[in-house]
Amino acid sequence: MRSFVLSLVMTVAFAGVGFAQTTATGVAETKILRGVSKTKTTASEKPAVQKNVAAKSAIHHTAAAHHTSTAHQAAKPPVVIRGNSPVKTAAKSTSRHVTPQSLRGSRYGGFAPSVPMEQPAEPPPQLDMTVPRSLSMTNVNTGESISVTYWSDGTYHRDALDKLNHFLRDTRTGEQTEMDPKLFDVLWSTLQLTGFGGTVEVLSGFRSPESNAWLASVSSGVARDSQHMNGNAMDIRFPGVPVFKIRQAARSLQMGGVGFYPRSGFVHIDTGDIRYW
Repeated sequence: MRSFVLSLVMTVAFAGVGFAQTTATGVAETKILRGVSKTKTTASEKPAVQKNVAAKSAIHHTAAAHHTSTAHQAAKPPVVIRGNSPVKTAAKSTSRHVTPQSLRGSRYGGFAPSVPMEQPAEPPPQLDMTVPRSLSMTNVNTGESISVTYWSDGTYHRDALDKLNHFLRDTRTGEQTEMDPKLFDVLWSTLQLTGFGGTVEVLSGFRSPESNAWLASVSSGVARDSQHMNGNAMDIRFPGVPVFKIRQAARSLQMGGVGFYPRSGFVHIDTGDIRYW
């Protein structure tokens, strides 16, 4: 009896120890399965993690590529079809007709300077150049007037030319120069063609380089290399005579340049190259 009890006690003791070990091990494994443990990921779990990272990386690169492509297309300028395209841009159509001549012409009534004619012009009108040539003029800037016969008996008169040089001086600085006598012939011939027998109004004669530079800085219609500085140009008007008639007469002479300024009401004449504006 005593042996049986001792044997039973030992059996119960061994069973308790085994039960305690099993319970402790189960608790530890349960904690690992729940993710509480800070141990490294097992080898069997790495492929799944790598696949997930690879998938995310692929998505990131795809999104970045799409963003770059979209930005490139947005920054790329529109394609302009050249050649036989029926669509014409307004800028191209406008620039085709804008020239320095048309821009300058638009400032003075829309009359653009003409280029030297390719076709031979009609011969200039025949005038009796043997008769005495006289001029009556008034300077609108100074109020001075002059009446002289500058040519007769086949020659220019020195004293008359000197008076004309002073009369056509730079009214801003007082400087004067030797005016081209041919300029007076252009004016006299224009008077004969228009039939005007009154007093010519002179708006501008000789200009010093300083005065011309100042005028060019305040007016877009003044050329920086103006013929006025050479003493061979005048801006004129005939009271009561339309400026287009004066222009037509001066151009028909083919003796130099003719400028038409209808808004300002005068015509420019000079003895430079034959050109019209």
